[in-house]
Amino acid sequence: MKMLRAVLCAGIIIAGGVTFFAAAAAGDDQTKPGAGNAAAIALAKKSPMVQSAYQFLLEQGERIQDAQLRKETLDALGDPCIHHRAKLSEAQKDVIVATLLAQGLVNPANGSGITGGVKAGIFPPVLNDGSSCPKLPQAFFSAPGSTSVSGHHSYPGGLVVHESNNDVADVHLAGEYRQIYGHAGAKGLPTIERENHGRFSAEEGNGDADIFIDEDLIIGAPLWHDWAKPIVFQWNADGSEFVELNFGGFGVTDNNGLPGDSRTGGHHIITIAEEMARGLSPAFVITQASAHSAPTSGNEYKVVNWLRAGAIIAQIDPVSAGYLCKDKQGNFRLPALQQLGNNVDLADAGQTNVLVEYTLHNLSDADFIYSGPAVIAVNTVLQTLAPQFGYNQADPNYLLNFRNPVFSFLTAERLLIIYSEQGSEGVRGEVQKVRDAGVI
Repeated sequence: MKMLRAVLCAGIIIAGGVTFFAAAAAGDDQTKPGAGNAAAIALAKKSPMVQSAYQFLLEQGERIQDAQLRKETLDALGDPCIHHRAKLSEAQKDVIVATLLAQGLVNPANGSGITGGVKAGIFPPVLNDGSSCPKLPQAFFSAPGSTSVSGHHSYPGGLVVHESNNDVADVHLAGEYRQIYGHAGAKGLPTIERENHGRFSAEEGNGDADIFIDEDLIIGAPLWHDWAKPIVFQWNADGSEFVELNFGGFGVTDNNGLPGDSRTGGHHIITIAEEMARGLSPAFVITQASAHSAPTSGNEYKVVNWLRAGAIIAQIDPVSAGYLCKDKQGNFRLPALQQLGNNVDLADAGQTNVLVEYTLHNLSDADFIYSGPAVIAVNTVLQTLAPQFGYNQADPNYLLNFRNPVFSFLTAERLLIIYSEQGSEGVRGEVQKVRDAGVI
């Protein structure tokens, strides 16, 4: 084991001298659908990993008990009409952008690297734009999980792999909470039941737990979390991706005039807008919105601002729709959901009611903590191995023909785990499997 760890440390030292790829150039035209979308779809269709992940997501969607949520979720994962873009004119888009700017929910400087500026970042190109049924510019299963080319799951199909991991994590986290906090023993006092000792998790769903955690929120939120990435992260012809606009705040005093930065990836807010446009429940939308930050430890304002921005894009009033409320100072707050009877007003203590599902969903999105570094490390390993397979990182089509196919079929996480145990030779053996399959 010491020898293997030494190999890994040596690899890190080598990595310091390797040039990483730049993100897509600012000159890429993001006012038109990505020229590489079709190639990404074709590659993702071939990958057993990607297609099995996509089927898993569909099967998870079928498990949702609420009929309306199940219907909307399965539709969204397929070939949906984009509800928040239906019959939306260019003039209406301009009004929405102006409103976001006026309310401090977008910083125009953040759109400087995007052809088309903040408008193109908030309204990336889609098919049949302006019609009653705008369509995704690529298949849901061909989208990446993050930005070119060092972001987590940044390859065709990375989105569905990322969401599969998150969905499993959320279900397991809910099971753990039920197991630890959800059983009463002698005299009705909580205890960790003996039969659960040594078990990985409690039975699926609420089972015999005496606390309620909404399994529909647990299963459904990760399926929706990155829904807009097929729109935001489109593919350029060379295998790189569109640049994402970060918004949902100005970045200076976003905490109701106090210091704070609530900017986040545009895909997150665009997804919220789509959920609102489809009329999904406040509990569900807030749970999903909590993926990028749980509304605890002083971070409620972030989730609030993302909901505000999503509502502006969806052209709805978030207060009358139940997604937000206002406190005595006139500030937007999260509504207190699922409370019955005479309850203490937690807002007086500086905190609205926080559903456990919010935090569990936030924790389930932690896949990127390993996945991001895995991509960066394996990028370096692949660059050193590429000549053995007839490729060179200096080739303009290196991403398209070598790096992206390898990741789509093998994943960065698997390759880094193998590298940690077996070094470059282990990774080379995995890449050879992709060569043997005729992909590279």
